[in-house]
Amino acid sequence: MRRHLHSARDFILPIIDFFYPPFRKLMNLQTFRYAASGGGNLLLGFLIYFISFKYIFSEKEFHFGFYALKSHVAALVVSFAITFPVGFFMSKYVVFSDSRMKGRIQLFRYFMICLFNFLLNYLLLKIFVEILHIYPVIAQVFTTFIVVIFSYIAQRNFSFKATGETPEDDKPTN
Repeated sequence: MRRHLHSARDFILPIIDFFYPPFRKLMNLQTFRYAASGGGNLLLGFLIYFISFKYIFSEKEFHFGFYALKSHVAALVVSFAITFPVGFFMSKYVVFSDSRMKGRIQLFRYFMICLFNFLLNYLLLKIFVEILHIYPVIAQVFTTFIVVIFSYIAQRNFSFKATGETPEDDKPTN
């Protein structure tokens, strides 16, 4: 399994790094990798959300057993279920591969951040759709931009913090 993960990483990294040179003056390589892999996962999430909302749930409530989810919330759950493992893979093996923290600790921390992000996304989506009456797909785009900022800071400094890394390590040297 590990061999397959490293093969996937070895396939993805050169593709992302190929597009890095024009952005070199704007951001470091790790930030660019986060933006590229996170952006890809974000697009995947939007696509899954749209397909789920529009075609799987047909913009109607989804009833299961004792509870019913509104279609925009059910689509969020489906999107999360798919983008969570993809995002963890990209973060662990592509973006923050320098972290020496044990994988299970990374996974737990990543899950905690994602769970917080999911709840934040859920609350913002409820506000935008049910109170402000913004179309759900557009509301999802707005909430995502808010959540992405928090996510990068949390993943960089908590889930995938490099061992022995201090805040001073991020400062450029003269």
